[in-house]
Amino acid sequence: MEKDELLIKRIRELSELAERRDIVTFTDFLNLNEQNILHQTTQKFSWIKGETFGGYEGAERQIAAFVPDAPAYEWTYPIMCIRIEPVNARFAEPLSHRDILGALMNLGIDRAKTGDIALCGEEWYLFCHSALASMICDELTRIRHTSVKCTICTLTEFSYTPKTEEIRGSVASVRLDSVMALAFHASRNSLLSLIEDGKVFVNGKLITTNAYALREEDIVSARGLGRFRYKGAVGQTKKGRCMVVIEKYV
Repeated sequence: MEKDELLIKRIRELSELAERRDIVTFTDFLNLNEQNILHQTTQKFSWIKGETFGGYEGAERQIAAFVPDAPAYEWTYPIMCIRIEPVNARFAEPLSHRDILGALMNLGIDRAKTGDIALCGEEWYLFCHSALASMICDELTRIRHTSVKCTICTLTEFSYTPKTEEIRGSVASVRLDSVMALAFHASRNSLLSLIEDGKVFVNGKLITTNAYALREEDIVSARGLGRFRYKGAVGQTKKGRCMVVIEKYV
């Protein structure tokens, strides 16, 4: 059975379990492609009621919750936030997202059990399944050559403003490939295979046609290239091209 089919089967099992036992059930953290499968499944089977959250607004990796019609108890997502900071900032080396992910993998932690890893100033914040939070804090003491300390913090303590740069320019139209070419400084032809190969998402939904028309505040994610928010058209050039504004995450 293919991976996608296994996920669909799991989604149905969790949804049925939620209704049968009157409890809230959860998936692991889902990437954008898996979230797209979730959306397609809930559209196909209207009785499946799934909602997602990743620990903060705008999180890319999210957990899906399947909630019965009238849950008999208050519930929360099994997500905790861990602050990661150097023990001695003076001697710390710059760390990357990949460095932290590699350190977690060395601890034997499944990627599906962890969510986003976000940089805020000199501190990194890791979102993970609640059951692993204490273990990660105990075991994650070094990343590359830097000694680190980990502290569990509440989700309300986490405040994240991603670094962005504003890009303004003209495009032939607000088609997905045209705006992506502006955002990533690439040719439309080079982006076509990326779109057709299922590596581009708009608001978490897979888009496989380059003719898709973007709307204001759409968030576009392209594997290997990054993310940007389409802020909208602000006018036209004398030649009839659209002047648009993009907020690119850096």
